[in-house]
Amino acid sequence: MKILQVMAGAKHGGAETAFVDMCLAMHGAGQKIVVVTRANDIRVPVLENAGLRVHRLPFGGALDFYTPWKMTKIIEGFQPDIVQTWMARAAMKTPAWNPSMNLPRYLVVSRLGGYYKIKYFKSSDYFAVLTPDLRRHLIDHGVPGDRVRQINNFADVEEVQTPVNRADMNTPEDVKILLGLGRLHPSKAFDTLIKVAAALDGVHLWIAGEGPQRSELEALIRELGVEDRVKLLGWREDRAALLQAADICVFSSRYEPFGTVFVQAWAQKTPLVTSDSDGPRQFVRHEQDGLVVAVDDKNAMASAIKRLIENDNLAANLVENGYQRYVSEFTKEKSVAAYLAFFEEIKSREGLSEAA
Repeated sequence: MKILQVMAGAKHGGAETAFVDMCLAMHGAGQKIVVVTRANDIRVPVLENAGLRVHRLPFGGALDFYTPWKMTKIIEGFQPDIVQTWMARAAMKTPAWNPSMNLPRYLVVSRLGGYYKIKYFKSSDYFAVLTPDLRRHLIDHGVPGDRVRQINNFADVEEVQTPVNRADMNTPEDVKILLGLGRLHPSKAFDTLIKVAAALDGVHLWIAGEGPQRSELEALIRELGVEDRVKLLGWREDRAALLQAADICVFSSRYEPFGTVFVQAWAQKTPLVTSDSDGPRQFVRHEQDGLVVAVDDKNAMASAIKRLIENDNLAANLVENGYQRYVSEFTKEKSVAAYLAFFEEIKSREGLSEAA
């Protein structure tokens, strides 16, 4: 199948990482993948080094007429079966098929990981969403249910080439390490996580990510006097190694429509504490495969962390159950197979043959 993958995207972010992972996974599954995205010195080289053709477009604002014009030219040259868009900006710049194009019909499938306004998706024929609640959101806004498919995100189990050395992080060998992953943005509630870590004796915190809140979080770390125990690691490409080095993954988000971090923790067998933001509360089962606490509840978060530090049996049970959830629901193979089955189903429904 010929699939055009389209994302504007920020420099860093979870959706951007998932986009790269999915492009590589579909390519590895034998599909013909071409990518359209903004210029980016991280994801573009990864995609090109895997042998994918990458078109760089600006994806600017309302006055950017070049991107949709060039998208049309790319579509004419590639003649995809499916154009899969990621987030609102990509969908807005993607032209819907029409007979005047004089090329085989393609279907636009928009992948949604957030509660976007439906007005941005006028060119979309179908939708793939990450959670049951996102599916409900679209249906509530007038999208027919048979045009929306809920498909889980996946966490790829990376092979750890180089384990993380605590000494490189100025972290003693005999302390417990908490790990936070995500953009340095208020939605991730890293300010709450830093305050919790600061109040726990013998605990160090690593936060891997980059974003607009860096200076604010650095100021908070200085204010609390925990520069020796709380490290902002910047954007990292070794998620698996960090999770394997950590004792507990803490997913503290205030707002999280899905949140691949909890799946990554399950995949790497790292005990999980998560907030009950939208995504995690739809999947994580409290005291079965993670400990779930209320958003911004510092006392509850601290208590959950202490329970895992003090109760090895609880931590082991959460890890085993979480890993089984990952294997049964969130592997790369299952996610790719679900997408491809959806694409084949809608092509058949629309009367589009492989040769068309």
